[in-house]
Amino acid sequence: MKKILVTISQAPDGTYWCHTEGDVYGGGLNSAGDSVKAAKDDLMICLEDARQDYVENGGRPYEVTFEYKYDLQSFFEYFSFLNVTDIARRAGINPSLMRQYVRGIKNAGEKTYARLSACMDGITKELQAASFR
Repeated sequence: MKKILVTISQAPDGTYWCHTEGDVYGGGLNSAGDSVKAAKDDLMICLEDARQDYVENGGRPYEVTFEYKYDLQSFFEYFSFLNVTDIARRAGINPSLMRQYVRGIKNAGEKTYARLSACMDGITKELQAASFR
C-alpha cells in the first residue's frame, strides 16, 4: 500500500483543488471542484483513470491511500459542522481574525497553523476518548 499526501486548497475563483505530493501510477494527480467533496470525488476519478492507464501499459496495480492536508478555507468548508469561533477560542486565536482567515480575507502564518494543529490534535484525542452509554 502506498500512502500519498494530498494538498487541498481554495483557488482565487472559489473552487477547490487537490494535488498529490507524490508519484501515483507514474505521475502526479490534480483535481478540482466547486466544493472540497467535489474535488476529492474528482481525485478518485483521476486515480482510477491513472490506475487503468498504468495497467494497460504493463504495470502492476497497487493500493493507494490518501492523507489530506488542508488550507483553512478548505478545512472549514469540508468540516462545516465545526464551529470556527469555538475552535479559535480553544486555540487561543482571536475569533474575528480566525473568521477572516477562513474567508480568505487574511492569511494565517505558520504559528497560527501550528496552534490550530495542536488544537485539532487535542479535539481528536477528546473525541477518541468519548463514548455514549
